[in-house]
Amino acid sequence: MRTLLYPLKETWDALCKRPVMDTSGFESEVKSIIGRVKSEGDKALFDYSEKFDHVTITGLKVTRTELDEAEKQVTQELKKAIGTAMKNIERFHESLMTNEIPVETTPGVKCWRRGVAIEKAGLYIPGGTAPLFSTVLMLAIPARIAGCRQVVLCTPPGKDGKVNPLILYTAMLTGVTDIYKTGGAQAIAAMAYGTESVPKVDKIFGPGNQYVTKAKEIISADGVATDMPAGPSEVLVIADSKADPEFVAADLLSQAEHGTDSQVVLLTDSRDLMISVLDELKIQLEALPRKEIASQSLEKSISIVLPGLKDCMEFSNRYAPEHLIINTEKAKTLAGNVINAGSVFIGRYSCESAGDYASGTNHTLPTNGSAKSYSGVSTDSFLKKITFQEITHQGIINLGPVIESMAEAEGLSGHKNAVSVRLRRNEGNGEL
Repeated sequence: MRTLLYPLKETWDALCKRPVMDTSGFESEVKSIIGRVKSEGDKALFDYSEKFDHVTITGLKVTRTELDEAEKQVTQELKKAIGTAMKNIERFHESLMTNEIPVETTPGVKCWRRGVAIEKAGLYIPGGTAPLFSTVLMLAIPARIAGCRQVVLCTPPGKDGKVNPLILYTAMLTGVTDIYKTGGAQAIAAMAYGTESVPKVDKIFGPGNQYVTKAKEIISADGVATDMPAGPSEVLVIADSKADPEFVAADLLSQAEHGTDSQVVLLTDSRDLMISVLDELKIQLEALPRKEIASQSLEKSISIVLPGLKDCMEFSNRYAPEHLIINTEKAKTLAGNVINAGSVFIGRYSCESAGDYASGTNHTLPTNGSAKSYSGVSTDSFLKKITFQEITHQGIINLGPVIESMAEAEGLSGHKNAVSVRLRRNEGNGEL
């Protein structure tokens, strides 16, 4: 982990840059995969399962029998844990569903907005070394609460041709309507354009590797809606001299173990605290099963000592982390100065793992600095906000001359006339 003492502000922008992965080498490959799925449909998905997942599958859609088998493989203890997390996530996301009150902007002119669910939501859930069944909770629950009619989930099969039972159980529990055994860029293409088996969806959600990320980027340019720009996971911890080094090190490693391309950042106003955390990192790293992955992540990570906590917060806002942990004596006060972050964890006991699994907030968050302009996934992500207006007889009399004047100034006589015909009718008989 690279350490820096009191770097000049002129260098901060450079320090905020994430480790860059060159995607030019596989961009053409991803475009080729997308093109083949568009033209060949299911056949391409079967072929790519053999090529990338090294498994031959005979059917893409997960059957009822497979779901029942998966449920039997999940322990009662884990079912209880998932149930608790599910209730917390539901409670938080249900609280975000609000009814907006109509507003009379001018006498006789009433405006309002109503949230309408996306009809078909597509969820991508990675498999691999860490099958993220928790992400099923984070995506499927707000989709169901929002009222999506169809929720399609794609995830890669294992070497046995089956989907991880935890992913299947959680999908079944949260109301996913259709599950398909396909992963990678080809799964994104299937949901974006549809195949004989996989339906075309209206918006695609979920994290993935660089191929999945690149596929989402390419289909977005083609007009297919996705949740947000995604990249490697990251955490930034602000800690003062009163923070427990063991806690801070554990928080950094909890994110570093995500992947070799993850980045963790420590900001502190205490050089002693930084030294203690670095020592603790070495101890905890040795006991970590994913030590090799975390080690490579730490090589890309930084620990910085700054003059004060105000400087730490200024740097954090410039970095715009996916996850921000504030482990300081007056953490809540400092949190009031957060401008850019995906999700914030306040105080010594608020570990980022809580948000990843069970506190209730969502863990599908903007990365790579996109927290400056994007929010994390929520029920709003699965809604379209449609505006309505109702103008009465008196309303068009009150507002009509304003519209006529503005339309005429823009040279749009058709716009003006749509109002004028109504006003003239009123002049003729006193009614519209």
